[in-house]
Amino acid sequence: MPTQVADPTTTHDTRFDHETAMALAAEEYSRFADTLVGLAEEDWQAPTSCPGWTIRDMAGHTLGMAELAASLPEMARQLTRASRAAKRSGKPQINELTDHQVRKHEQLSVPDLVDAVQRIGPKAVAGRRRRPALMRAMTITDDGPDGASPERWKVGFLTDTILTRDPWMHRSDIAHALGRPMELTREHDGVVVADVVAEWALRHGQPYDLVLTGPAGGQWSSGASGEAIRLDAEQFCRTLSGRATGAALMATFVPF
Repeated sequence: MPTQVADPTTTHDTRFDHETAMALAAEEYSRFADTLVGLAEEDWQAPTSCPGWTIRDMAGHTLGMAELAASLPEMARQLTRASRAAKRSGKPQINELTDHQVRKHEQLSVPDLVDAVQRIGPKAVAGRRRRPALMRAMTITDDGPDGASPERWKVGFLTDTILTRDPWMHRSDIAHALGRPMELTREHDGVVVADVVAEWALRHGQPYDLVLTGPAGGQWSSGASGEAIRLDAEQFCRTLSGRATGAALMATFVPF
């Protein structure tokens, strides 16, 4: 897990306008569903970078998170259940939430699971689009990567950024688990990655010279005599999320 976390007094907000955020969300839900459609029967039980999760578990979680995004009552149900479970177990609430999402869908057949993921995407986008500006401007507290490093987030950071990064990263997890390239384009994934770079730079606040390779890559720099980093764009994001070990500026945590 990255060791450098943000100043707890900072309030993180989305950098996207709402319509751009929803366009990215719609594309990402579609790509995630397409990834599942292309899986062979044996692929579903492949272990992933998330400890204890197979690809099938990951799909169940992603479905549950999209259901949460699609409906405020469903969001309330899931968060209330997770909060109560966290108080009993002592585990971070996000762990209880994602575990619940996996268990909730574990009895679905693979065809039914894929169908549900395909159907929920547009509903999740519609639900996220309906969140009014006043709600998106409210501040919430996230427990942080370890459950003990709280961060202040605008609701808009969750609805317009994090809920798209989550399926994006899990699409990467599936590709990684199967040893296949992730579908990446500059028009979609390049925008997601550039936003991650911007947040990473704000979080560490140090000079840097960054070159990310691949279709979603680019070049960014700030200040003089900063750390020079050259890395594949997908691997850059995976490292910042805690899926690989990073040193120096690459130990900075960015949530997905």
